[in-house]
Parts: sequence; structure tokens; C-alpha cells
Amino acid sequence: MIPPFPLSSDPPPPGAPAQARPPDDHPVDDRSASVDPPDARPSDPQPDPLRGGRQAAPPPPEPDSPPPPDKKIRFKDRATLFGLNLLMWLPYERRVRLAGWVGRTIMTRSSSIRPRIRAAVLHLFPDLPEAEVARICTSVPENLARSAVELVSGQDFYAHAAQTPISGPGWDALQEARRAGRPALLLIAHFGNFGAVGAALKARGFRVGAFYNPLPDPATNRFYTQSLSLLSDPLFPSGREGVAKMLRHLRGGGMVAISNDLDRPHGVMLDFLGKPARTVLSMAEMALKYDALLVPVYGIRREDGLHFDITIDTPVPHGDPAEMTQVLNDSLGRMVTLHKEQWLWWHRRWKDGHPADAEENEG
Repeated sequence: MIPPFPLSSDPPPPGAPAQARPPDDHPVDDRSASVDPPDARPSDPQPDPLRGGRQAAPPPPEPDSPPPPDKKIRFKDRATLFGLNLLMWLPYERRVRLAGWVGRTIMTRSSSIRPRIRAAVLHLFPDLPEAEVARICTSVPENLARSAVELVSGQDFYAHAAQTPISGPGWDALQEARRAGRPALLLIAHFGNFGAVGAALKARGFRVGAFYNPLPDPATNRFYTQSLSLLSDPLFPSGREGVAKMLRHLRGGGMVAISNDLDRPHGVMLDFLGKPARTVLSMAEMALKYDALLVPVYGIRREDGLHFDITIDTPVPHGDPAEMTQVLNDSLGRMVTLHKEQWLWWHRRWKDGHPADAEENEG
């Protein structure tokens, strides 16, 4: 399945214990961008048996190179790519509407998504009327499916979203940062569709980089990244090399979009929608280190399911990293409260076993 939100990786805070990080998380340290690994030095030249001279030694194999895909992966890759190309034959609006139908009818009946959404919504809003809970449980998969198809629609989605009006209290500050060459960190979330924001900003001359998680199937990943590159440029694959490239981009006055609405083991306990949730401080710490503008941005889907309202929220004043991150949580919390059907409720933002859960039980 094509993930609907490519921008789901957040770099961990400096000093986070290594054993507490997921494999793709790395400390925010720009030294990794300029230090070569020990085996990067050129080897001594070796004799060329055919020419009698000396030639450079072949580069050593990369230890982290993935093995060639097996037959099952190749078949899945080709089948997925065939399905994507077939889908692209449909007119843009028809394919997005078809995705919405699949999301609200098939996805909600054939998976565990609906009960997980219901449990999460009632955890935060226990007094919500049953009819509203049912509407959210149906609408969230619909938004997910629409977003997935939009993000792989490449030029069609870009042309559709590029002229979307941009507003909000932080829009002037973001434009000023671009004029001044000041770095900027744009908080995104698994909400609405950030791709619409990326298209609208790129059409206005902004260059906003973004993290993405590469897909395991090579051909499908090429299709996916070609579409994403029309919305965000440059793209930084998750991992150490991606972090290093992102930091160089940021140091040079670039803009980067990063999400922080997932549970992370190295996060600190902050309030989110009235409940304690582990939240990384990476964005605030990078904003302080590089004197970057820190601003939440949202692509809010309209009721017609096809168009968006783009909001640039109030920039976060620099100060204590935890307090800055709490402001980010509060901004997203307001948006989720207003548009509950547009946030991915099933990714377990509040997991069992949190220290805060134990404290609540003891209380």
C-alpha cells in the first residue's frame, strides 16, 4: 500500500540514548554532514593485468546495500506499478472520488481501522454523540485513501493544488523568511494532506524539503518519489544520510517540513488534546540551533473532498524547547478538534505503558 503521508520521520533530539531510538532516527548533529567514514579513503592503486599499469581499486561493497529483491517482491512491485499506471488513466477528479469511495466503504469493513479509530476518539472525546463518532470512523479512512491517490497523481495533483489560496497568521512571516534567506521548519502532521501545502508553496517559488520513508519495492518507490518531488524539493530519505542532507539544506537557509505527531520512545511527556503524550523536541531544538522560523502548516480538506484550505499558523517564539513544542501540540490539537475526521487516529498517539498511564492508574 502506498503510504499517504511521506513526511512522517522526525529526527530525534540531541543526546537521546541510542537504544531508545528506532533504527531510522539519528541525533540532530550537523557534524555527520562533513565527516567521512573511515572506509571512505581511496585505496592504493592496484596493478592492471591487461595494461601493465596501475588502476584504482574498485570501491568496496556498501555493507548497508539491500539484497536484490526476491521473486515475490518483484511480482508485488510489478503488480502495484501496473495498478498505479492503470489508475492514472482515470481523470483526476474521478480517481480521487473513487479512492474516497474505497476508503469509506471497503477499508472500514475489511480491516481493524474502524474499531481503532473509535477507541481513540472516545479516549479523547468520551461524550461525543454516537452519530458523530460513526461519521469520524467513516471519514478518516476516506481522507486517507484520497490522500494516497493524490500523492501518487504527480503533475495532476500539483496542477490541481498549486493555485490554492494561502492564508493564516504566519503567512507573512513565512514569506519574510524566504526573502531574508532565513531557515524555516514547517510543522506538518498526519492531517488533511500536506501535499496541497507543498504544491501551493512550490508554485509560489518556495523550496521546501521533506523527509520521506522509501518504499521497499524499487519500481514503486521510483514512481512514488517522482510524484513527491513535484510537491517537495529536495526529498530526504529517512536515515543518517537523509538527516545530514537535511541539516545542510537548513544551514543554507532552506525550509524543511517535518511531522512530530507520532509516539517516539525518546520523546518527553507533553499535553496533547488533554492527555499526556510522548513528543520529540527535535524541531524546537533545531529551530534554536539554526535560528529557524518554526511554524505549523496545514492543508485542510474541504467538504467537496477535492479542494483545500491552506493555513499557516502563528510562528512559535523561541525559548525553552519543551515550551515551544507544547505550542506546536496545542496548534495541532486545535486543528484536530475542529476537523476530527482529517487526522489519522489509529496510529496510537497514546500507547499503553506510558509513564503517565501508570501515574493516572495510581491516582
